[in-house]
Amino acid sequence: MTERYSRQQLFQPVGNKGQQQIRSKHVLVVGAGALGSASAEALVRAGIGKLTLVDRDYVEWSNLQRQQLYTEQDAQNKLPKAVAAKNRLRQINTEVKIEALVMDAQPANLESIVQTADLIIDATDNFDIRFILNDLSHKYEVPWIYGSCVGSYGATYTVIPNVTPCLHCILKKVPVGGATCETAGIISPAVQIVAAYQITEALKILVEDVEALRHTFLTFDVWNNQHAEFKTGKMKSDKCSSCGSTQTYPYLAYENQLKTEVLCGRETVQIRPSQHHLYNFDELEKRLKKQGKVDRNPYLLSCQLLEQRFVIFQDGRVFIHGTNDIQFARSLYYRLLG
Repeated sequence: MTERYSRQQLFQPVGNKGQQQIRSKHVLVVGAGALGSASAEALVRAGIGKLTLVDRDYVEWSNLQRQQLYTEQDAQNKLPKAVAAKNRLRQINTEVKIEALVMDAQPANLESIVQTADLIIDATDNFDIRFILNDLSHKYEVPWIYGSCVGSYGATYTVIPNVTPCLHCILKKVPVGGATCETAGIISPAVQIVAAYQITEALKILVEDVEALRHTFLTFDVWNNQHAEFKTGKMKSDKCSSCGSTQTYPYLAYENQLKTEVLCGRETVQIRPSQHHLYNFDELEKRLKKQGKVDRNPYLLSCQLLEQRFVIFQDGRVFIHGTNDIQFARSLYYRLLG
């Protein structure tokens, strides 16, 4: 028994065999914000063999209250969350192989990763991506663990392909609207409770103790002292297009075209080009300095206009902060970068 994991191995459901199983597994964590930070750190401390982190965003000051891997220096440098997380996680455990990917969580980007993963952990902030994860999970028969939190509320659910109802069975379609961290705020205990449930379920899957899995959809409100669970077994539908008898994986059929979206709960529009595009930051910096103050690091370049701020990533994605108007954001995009 190695000293590093000795207390975990003394826990009988893990033991020496379970620790070896954890060490041999690969977990994909999608989202490196509050839930992603907590889950990634717990997995790295537990001795996971490989961790892949996918996130499209960068560290901002408002993240530091609850996103435990990041520092003021990360926010000041506008480091991509995946990169900042990897830097911190490598200091925690050098034995773990960590892959950090600064990119959008889209089917084309995730498919090859999911095929090599043993488990997917949802640490995202929107249901579009969760329904993509749900379809990928069933296409490649990889378990995934849903998690969400806002205010003092949290929810989590474990999906096992061919066994449990999937998220599509339960919710029927992508929910529209609802409270977000931007509108309702969030307290860190809600994050930590969801992450604790997610990682506990993850460890059960990694050591292959399937009998111990919780087959309920769990919700809580830690501030108002509420806790609820409901059984989902009867919700599994043979007609579900994600997990039923005729699976078409509808949420993987995204058009290969310019995709524009308002980021969840933020006055920010993301524009993703139809094809992968690498910018020459030296040329772009010279060009945008005529429009406003420019800052850059190896991963992104930002330009502050009078009322909007452009953030351009190496993969071609652009955040336009300061507007929720997609048509206006597109016109700015084409004027400055088109």
